[in-house]
Amino acid sequence: MLPRVILHNAVSLDGRIEGFPLDLEQYYELASTWKEDATLAGSQTFLKAAVEAPPEDQSAFLPIQADSEDRRPLLVIPDSRGQIRTWHYLRSLPYWRGFVALCSLSTPQEYLHYLERRHIDCIIAGGEHVDLRAALEEICSRYGVKVVRVDAGGTLNGLLLRQGLVDEISLLIYPSLVGGETQSSIFRAPDLPLPAGPSWQAPEGVVSVHLIDAQRLKGDVMWLRYEVRH
Repeated sequence: MLPRVILHNAVSLDGRIEGFPLDLEQYYELASTWKEDATLAGSQTFLKAAVEAPPEDQSAFLPIQADSEDRRPLLVIPDSRGQIRTWHYLRSLPYWRGFVALCSLSTPQEYLHYLERRHIDCIIAGGEHVDLRAALEEICSRYGVKVVRVDAGGTLNGLLLRQGLVDEISLLIYPSLVGGETQSSIFRAPDLPLPAGPSWQAPEGVVSVHLIDAQRLKGDVMWLRYEVRH
């Protein structure tokens, strides 16, 4: 069984995910709408923030105390290459009750030992890369997770969408035009093959969505919510 998966992102009017003033308080206040059981975050998000992490101390090796009354979500990070080495820092933050690394058969054994010594749960799914569908099914089965909110950039968003794993898309559209030539989209995936017919025909694989809510917020920010049609 799969959990319900929600993508929640903020973009500029021209679809950029950075380079515009973002109201973080508003963003995370709205993110609490779904009261998710798990937050699925891209590894690149935490690799960029690694410079903020202090060195490890002995607390990194202490077991995480489970509390059945704790309603905070799990933090789940796909990391088949074993790059995230700041779990001790993430543990010190007050946002999550537990931590899960998603790995694959290609993940270095050294990294699996690293996780085990630090009491970070690990799910192995997939060969070369993480099998996201299998990993989500295991998260649901092992931890009773019913709702997952994705807090990630375009790569993880794109993978989830192309694999038909997303149920809802939440977009905050900011009244800013950023421009630029570098890729900075909330959905990054290989181009779909163009159909042989007229140019206005959509290629196979385009994700169809249905608008379920639209609100105008403070600062002329538009909050759009879409249900994904499977």
